[in-house]
Amino acid sequence: MQAKWRWLLCAAGVSAALASCGQPSSPAAQAVLDDVGASDDPNNWTGFGRTSGEQHYSPLDAINDGTVAKLGLQWSMDLPPQNSVSAPLAINGVLYAATGYSVVRAIDAVTGALKWEYDSKAAELAGRKLRQGWGIRGIAYGQGRIFVGTHDGRLVALDAATGKPAWTARTLPLDNASFISGPPRYFDGKVIIGFGGGDVSAVRGYVTTYDAATGKQLWRFHTVPGNPADGFENKAMEMAARTWAGKWWTYGGGGTVWNAMTYDPTTGSIILGVGNGSPWNHKVRSSGKGDNLFLASVVALDANSGAYKWHYQVNPGESWDYNASMDMALADLQIDGKPRKVLMTAPKNGFFYVIDRTNGKLISAEPIVKVSWAKGIDRKTGRPIENPDARYPDGKTFTMWPGPVGAHTWLPMAFNPKAGLMFIPAIEMATSYNDVGITQKNWVRAPGNAVDGAAIPNFVVKDAGPENGTSSLLAWDPVRQRKVWSVSTPGPWNGGILTTGGNLVFQGRIDGTFNAYAADNGKPLWQFAAQAPVTAPPISYAWKGKQYVTVLTGMGTSGAAFGALLPVNIDYRTQARRILTFAIGGTATIPKSDPVKIVAAADPGYAPDKALADKGMLVFARHCAVCHGVDVIAAGQAPDLRASAVPLDPALFASVVKDGMLVTNGMPRFEEFSGEELAAVRQYIRSQGDVLPKK
Repeated sequence: MQAKWRWLLCAAGVSAALASCGQPSSPAAQAVLDDVGASDDPNNWTGFGRTSGEQHYSPLDAINDGTVAKLGLQWSMDLPPQNSVSAPLAINGVLYAATGYSVVRAIDAVTGALKWEYDSKAAELAGRKLRQGWGIRGIAYGQGRIFVGTHDGRLVALDAATGKPAWTARTLPLDNASFISGPPRYFDGKVIIGFGGGDVSAVRGYVTTYDAATGKQLWRFHTVPGNPADGFENKAMEMAARTWAGKWWTYGGGGTVWNAMTYDPTTGSIILGVGNGSPWNHKVRSSGKGDNLFLASVVALDANSGAYKWHYQVNPGESWDYNASMDMALADLQIDGKPRKVLMTAPKNGFFYVIDRTNGKLISAEPIVKVSWAKGIDRKTGRPIENPDARYPDGKTFTMWPGPVGAHTWLPMAFNPKAGLMFIPAIEMATSYNDVGITQKNWVRAPGNAVDGAAIPNFVVKDAGPENGTSSLLAWDPVRQRKVWSVSTPGPWNGGILTTGGNLVFQGRIDGTFNAYAADNGKPLWQFAAQAPVTAPPISYAWKGKQYVTVLTGMGTSGAAFGALLPVNIDYRTQARRILTFAIGGTATIPKSDPVKIVAAADPGYAPDKALADKGMLVFARHCAVCHGVDVIAAGQAPDLRASAVPLDPALFASVVKDGMLVTNGMPRFEEFSGEELAAVRQYIRSQGDVLPKK
């Protein structure tokens, strides 16, 4: 029974080509350093990946492999108990950080003094959209404005000096499950935004681009075709429709661009990382036929008009919640003796791809983790050589490596042009799939914005091997397509990455440490005890000649469901959510905290009722586990309900779950739950708490 329900959770190159005509002898010679993007000033960090090339690389080198031992805390700021896993920005001595449901703060980067705060009130405006998504992951800057997407579907431009809204555009309808969590991107006087939600409802993906000065919509590009009877928006959608079958549009199709977008000024392209299908199961979504463009694809558009230019699909006929939504970095590399303008990406499916960014043709692709769904990628066709059993035919169960969490999640990798290496937060995790009893004729999407892929994955596969549920910081040579070094990291969830011109790689861990390594060989050089999970991507910047490193602490976003797999306890109520800023010679400190032990709330009135608990388990899995965790074991994004007194009181439980008493805190309202469902969920939660030590 337990296994059955788990499925419900579930820099671009503008510099001259290298002069050498032969294969370079060292990785450092393989890349041309260029920081193309929203800002050419190395002192600032103006976009999610610093520049539009999305390298997450700072050329600053005052903090380097020789001086990092003297790095200390300059200042810290405590944050409220909401998601704090996002990448901040730094412009001219001011730090801009977004947390929770699009609360943006401007902070003096030197002193940590608050300058202004803007609250979008997204949680209380989101309605049912609040049932999926985990808060904001990042913001953008351009033309003196901070651009922020809100969970309820707005794009807001804030005056960077005052925090006052300059304009607001509604980019999503209110009547479906689409939501915004990923950062917008600013480019060439424009700002582009996508969204998520295809896992839980009939959503058709698109991106929208606005004039950064006025908020006027400039163009919109859909990533999957709609009903042919309604006509097609453009030739690209007409082409894509030929790769679908059945009445796919009734399912929405998916293909949301919820994270990755990269601007390439050298080709005038905005490049999208497109998400998975809706529902996941290809047999239901498209009668098991066709490649289903542009799902799980890298798609290049004309940056001015939004017109289709090229695409490369990493998973034709996607059927596993795989997607191409992980960050995409641009660089110029010397490959086979020739300079190539490339895009590099490590999507969920376990392969590292190097793609020609001028035409979308595959250059190379090799696995970075254990892969069971494909034997490799055919370089001539660019298509995967699939294992037929991966599509779980005829009621078979298939153990998939990697699982839908991915070999790489949204937490960004980083490319160091000086070292010629990509640094990847890699994950080893298996998931088993089958679709026993599910057909296109009998499947109906679960109501209420519930996670439902028309398949039955089990995220916790017993006896999958010792590597299952592990992770590492992986240094990868993109030219030779091979590992250079790696460092094991605890559990199956690790932090976003920053690399710098000082031969450094920074990464946090769920064990509460923030670490620096030598970029060339992986040697540990520095560690700070943050005493809280550090998974957000760090940034580095300078002001008045001094270099700083900033990172946010606290667990959040899509790792929330996997508390059962973590080697540490992370408590929603007590974990320290902070902004930490470091500099050479910093001497500030943070309060010491003790390790957390989760204990059950005292529940003297509990009486076992397995039948009722089993009913509650199904409701919990569909609606609650995505935030409160598999087996009610939370990972810090939401309270661990085994330790909460709320489920012990039926009236209080109904006030929170059915009436929405805590909506402003990010707890959605489930107004459609019956009294029987509420009782069943309470029973299941209490049954899970009953096996824990009591207070």
